[in-house]
Amino acid sequence: MGSKWRKAKLALGLKLCVYVPPTLEDSPPSLDTTHSDAALLSSRPMMTPSPAASPCSRLLRSGSRSAKKTCSICLATMKPGDGHAIFTAECAHSFHFHCIASNVKHGNQICPVCRAKWKEIPLRFPDLNPSPRKTRSNHLDLPQIPPPSNRTIMPPYKAPEPGFFDDDESLDHQFHFPEKNSSTENSESLRTIELQTYPEVSSIPWFNSLDNFSVLIHLKAASMKREKHGPQTKNSIKSSQISRPERAPVDLVTVLDISGSMAGTKLALLKRAMGFVIQNLGSNDRLSVIAFSSTARRLFPLRRMSDLGRHQALQAVNSLIANGGTNIAEGLKKGAKVMESRKEKNPVASIILLSDGQDTYTINASVGTQNQANYSSLLPVSIRLGDNTGFQIPVHAFGFGADHDASSMHSISETSGGTFSFIETEGVMQDAFAQCIGGLLSVVVQKLQVGVECVHPNLRLGPLKTGNYHTHLMLDGRTGFIDVGDMYADEERDFLVSVNVPEECFSSATTLLKVKCSFKDPLTKETVTLEDEEVRIKRSEIDGQEAVLSIEVDRQKSRLQAAEAISEARASAEKGDLANAVSILENFRRVLSDTISYKSHDRLCLSLDVELKEMQERMASRHVYEASGRAYLLSGLSSHSWQRATARGDSTDGSSLVQAYQTPSMIDMVNRSQATLLGSPSVKRFVRPAWLASPPKPR
Repeated sequence: MGSKWRKAKLALGLKLCVYVPPTLEDSPPSLDTTHSDAALLSSRPMMTPSPAASPCSRLLRSGSRSAKKTCSICLATMKPGDGHAIFTAECAHSFHFHCIASNVKHGNQICPVCRAKWKEIPLRFPDLNPSPRKTRSNHLDLPQIPPPSNRTIMPPYKAPEPGFFDDDESLDHQFHFPEKNSSTENSESLRTIELQTYPEVSSIPWFNSLDNFSVLIHLKAASMKREKHGPQTKNSIKSSQISRPERAPVDLVTVLDISGSMAGTKLALLKRAMGFVIQNLGSNDRLSVIAFSSTARRLFPLRRMSDLGRHQALQAVNSLIANGGTNIAEGLKKGAKVMESRKEKNPVASIILLSDGQDTYTINASVGTQNQANYSSLLPVSIRLGDNTGFQIPVHAFGFGADHDASSMHSISETSGGTFSFIETEGVMQDAFAQCIGGLLSVVVQKLQVGVECVHPNLRLGPLKTGNYHTHLMLDGRTGFIDVGDMYADEERDFLVSVNVPEECFSSATTLLKVKCSFKDPLTKETVTLEDEEVRIKRSEIDGQEAVLSIEVDRQKSRLQAAEAISEARASAEKGDLANAVSILENFRRVLSDTISYKSHDRLCLSLDVELKEMQERMASRHVYEASGRAYLLSGLSSHSWQRATARGDSTDGSSLVQAYQTPSMIDMVNRSQATLLGSPSVKRFVRPAWLASPPKPR
């Protein structure tokens, strides 16, 4: 009975983590099932095969016989004499020598099947490129990568880990564009920023003066693929016809939690999501993988995602085994070290952090009692936003499940200039990663700065309402700057500037401000400056005439007020007053419903209302708030403060109303991710927890 139970558990475990296609005997002769051994990971879902073709049923029927014929790592058939060495461990489980040697190369000395610790391990690392043959691939079945043609290439990763990470692979692309300053008239920049301004009202009577008059500054980045012909407007830069790369290449470091709590389905889905990331990086992009538990180690150095690079990155990720505690600070320290030690740098750089737990080494007290300064100790000083180090790398943090420390993850992302996403259910992990890299792989503008200058002699600037973006105001109060940084293709940014409007006699218009912006093209490294945009309002003799309110300004006021309401509600919830937190959100929803933008069915305002209602539901009890409410609120706050899409709840689902700030590049990458999940839509769709089934009681 015990033997049968062990076989059943093995079969169920394989069904959960892998998909085994039919063997050659079961397949039609006309189908070509040739795969390379580089296909270690894939994005296919866990499907329920028919009983006749179920790999689990075949495993149960064949018993230990099939286990002896199949390598448990690559799931390829093992036959003596087929040209590949077979390693049999002391626990009697067998593997291809090159598969198990890859695991051991990364420090794993535990049997992947029975988890027995080995005393005798394979020390040699043979040729990584076994000849192509018909194999079984695991459930991740990504697009096949042909094995590298040069069989003398050694694996790019080395053991033990070097003390200084200056072994990044050389960049294979050199763009020979002269570095120069460019104005609107003579620029040949491929990238474009559209700049528009909107006063709060279109007209003010002569003898009226207004305080806290709002002016909206609207920015929009160009699409990735520009049309060849089109008018060159005053505030746009016409695309060049010269041949250049389609986008700026990326240096990406993933810092992955492999603590004991990640064991099982979580780790399998993490491997699948990483496989998707690896397959969607270009040959000029570089990737490094850091894994952390009680300690951190660099699994994979910064390597270009060529065919060989992808093959070895997939091998490195597939070797992950969950064990130990959670040391987020050590993982980020290693990730920052990779970025700092680079000999060469791609134009775009970012760190992705994923964790499902709480740092038990740097943060000792319970969640909700730590201050910002303590949380910021998790992030290395060298990559903090705003430090005068000349080195800023955004960390996009992903909190996984109900047990992660949302407060610390949000603090890490906010301090570094990244976003915080909440992966509530395991099935959306890959989509969340896809949305993030969809943005990172579409950066068209860098170091964007907006300048605002008063024109009228009696004007002074009031608060610059920019969310998380850094601002600085000159001492005279007449000039201010907004540091925007990078923008993805088709991304939009909106900032509100407050001024006092003076009285004006016998003039048809008053010029209030001049707005300009400058940025760097990430490919040419060219600095581009847009012409000044002047902000004017009409002046009229007639008093009492109804002014036309700007729906654009009203929409952004609602967004900023929503972010303030979320922040206040969160502060109240952390103090234990959930009823007051719900009341704060409910009061703002009433205010929102009376705005002209909401009544005009503005999509952002409708999305805000749906999201605020969801937040109220996630404050139904202390347990619900601790499990998901805090993370959902912080992810929403991150999104609205940066005006950038984050994953939370069902936000990556195409039918969700909570999809603010998604760009076409993000949507395309999420669609690509979901297309690889060949299960039914009901499997892919976000499933609301049972405690969210009923709406909150009206207040």
